[in-house]
Amino acid sequence: MSDLYETDFALWSERQAAALRRRAGNEIDWENVAEEIESLGKSDRREIRSRLAVILTHLLKWQFQPDARSSSWRGSVVENRNKIADLVDESPSLRNYPGQVLAKVYHDAREVAEAETGLIVPGACPWTAEQVLDRKFWPEAAA
Repeated sequence: MSDLYETDFALWSERQAAALRRRAGNEIDWENVAEEIESLGKSDRREIRSRLAVILTHLLKWQFQPDARSSSWRGSVVENRNKIADLVDESPSLRNYPGQVLAKVYHDAREVAEAETGLIVPGACPWTAEQVLDRKFWPEAAA
């Protein structure tokens, strides 16, 4: 069964799902099934990090380029906040994850914002994870 895992993942996953439903333990490719299940949780974490980076990049541009503010920045922030909220609703154990990775993700978002704008923005994230994900939060223009 592990050969099929390497050569036709879609067929392997269909067969593994069918075997699990039949409770046919002798047909299960246990090591690869465990790896795939584990990767699902990692995928949600990757998605949160990615969406958080987009939010942070646009919030930085929103604050430090007020004259260039656009509805596409606003729409992107709203969409990504909603998607993170959906992920957390589906997996409540990820509720604190944005706060745990905020500093690292901010570093990446800062690089993108600076590359796109030529601006120099704060080295440390000026907002909490709660603010970043708050649907009502929009930073004021930098003085």
